[in-house]
Amino acid sequence: MRRGLISVAIFIAFAAIFTLSRHTTTTTTTTTTLAHVTTTTTSAPSSTTTTSTITAASCQGSAFNGLYNEGEGAAGTVYASVTLTKTSPGTCVETGWPIITLQDKAGALLPVNLVNVPSAGNALSFSAPKANRAPSQLVLHQGSVTNFSLAYSSVATANTQCDNALTLNIQFAAGGSTVPITAPYPVQPCDNGKIWVSPFY
Repeated sequence: MRRGLISVAIFIAFAAIFTLSRHTTTTTTTTTTLAHVTTTTTSAPSSTTTTSTITAASCQGSAFNGLYNEGEGAAGTVYASVTLTKTSPGTCVETGWPIITLQDKAGALLPVNLVNVPSAGNALSFSAPKANRAPSQLVLHQGSVTNFSLAYSSVATANTQCDNALTLNIQFAAGGSTVPITAPYPVQPCDNGKIWVSPFY
């Protein structure tokens, strides 16, 4: 009897172990990944363009050196030219005709009657083609060269006087400083200092 009970107990224990081994406990692990989103905003830099106009000052004679170029005479009219070289730094502008004053060897001012070429009422023509054109604006820098041509009558008449000028003072505009130029030979404009002048070129 006792052996039967032991056998039954062993059988029940075996059955229980077998049944428990058939059931597998499955553990499900859920992983949630949170993505970190970074938003970058790029703003294009604003572009500002500033246009400035720099107006150069009018040329001054004190910024130049001058050279008198002796010319030739034809039918009593003497032709010559003046070369002006900018020696100072910076930029200047010029448009128009030179203003000339004359001095004798003692420094006294002599009469001058300037006639602009080209202009109405005169038929004089210079040998340099640019000298016969209308004025144009010139922009001059250090080292730049500009010229003008001139002519005068050296024939004296009963009603005219021909002065002897050794120094020509050149202005770019009225009220400006001058550049003095010494001619290699006296400039002797008759008819009360009448001189035909071209624009700067």
